[in-house]
Amino acid sequence: MTQGILVLNSGSSSLKFGVFMANDGDEEAWLTGSAKGIGRDNGSLTMRSSDKQIDVAQDHLMESQHDALQRVADALREHMREPLAAVGHRVVHGGPDVREHREITSALKDTLRDAVPFAPLHLPQSLALIDEAQGIFTGIPHFACFDTVFHRTMPERATRYALPREFAERGVMRYGFHGLSYESIVNALGPKLKPRTVIAHLGSGASLCALQNGHSIDTSMGMTPTGGIPMATRSGDLDPGVLIHLLRQQSLDADALETLVNRQSGLKALSESDDDMQTLIERRDHGDANAMLAIDVFCTAIRKTIGGYAALLGGLDEIVFSGGIGEHSEAVRAQVLDGLSFLGASHRVVETEEERQIARHCRRLLDA
Repeated sequence: MTQGILVLNSGSSSLKFGVFMANDGDEEAWLTGSAKGIGRDNGSLTMRSSDKQIDVAQDHLMESQHDALQRVADALREHMREPLAAVGHRVVHGGPDVREHREITSALKDTLRDAVPFAPLHLPQSLALIDEAQGIFTGIPHFACFDTVFHRTMPERATRYALPREFAERGVMRYGFHGLSYESIVNALGPKLKPRTVIAHLGSGASLCALQNGHSIDTSMGMTPTGGIPMATRSGDLDPGVLIHLLRQQSLDADALETLVNRQSGLKALSESDDDMQTLIERRDHGDANAMLAIDVFCTAIRKTIGGYAALLGGLDEIVFSGGIGEHSEAVRAQVLDGLSFLGASHRVVETEEERQIARHCRRLLDA
């Protein structure tokens, strides 16, 4: 058996991880797990191997990502016989100068620090996790795999904003995100992938991608993961005049605007309390008008985007749902599809495998 690749995929209070082994030309998850509730009293660590020989479920107070990582490292040392070959990190944004997956060096980390303004909510956390992981998992290469790379195939008409070119030259352009998820779905479908496909990655962060023969030609998120359709707590696209109005008339500064559009908007704002889709559906089914509005806005934005991509693709063969909501909420899928039957497109659900896709890239970089 080849040496394993550890993949780390962090959230604001969670850390998903997996150890992948090369098997028959692809990566196989030998062990998967997650640390949840980081920084809260109800933290937990779970870990399970594919052969069922490892089955860990522990309640822990993990005060930080470093604490969670250390517990993962301790568990791996206890249960793994062979040393790791590499560590792979999901990084949301590489900025304008990094459009390929690559080994993490001091120079790359400096470049990512310069790119923080492009993803101020995500990159600082990614950089901190990389530093901590390099301090724990020493003596092996660490690789950064970027969500933006998959969208390099988009034509200029999809990446350019209608602003003077000088801004595009400074990196103000559409990059697109969830690329590792989209790429994993392309891999999963293989020859079953239809020429004109729209993938809807629906979770707390949500986006859609138009694919022509497996290549991204447009996507709903823009320069940052805040753009596109409304999400759990993110506004999605706004009339720029709204932000100017809030700056002038409500005296909001840049930090207040950032908090507003990333943490206080979306489903949470429309429902006036909740950002969890299952909770919203339960509220809606009990007659809650705010929950009904939030779901209607969300599903309508998805449906409008699919319709626009069908026009862009010259028709539509299939709609693929993925992500936590896309995979598990039949009610949302049904509401999105309602009214799209005229397109004649089939639809299916495909589980996203971001960690596996990261392992594939890391193995390729190791063998290069």
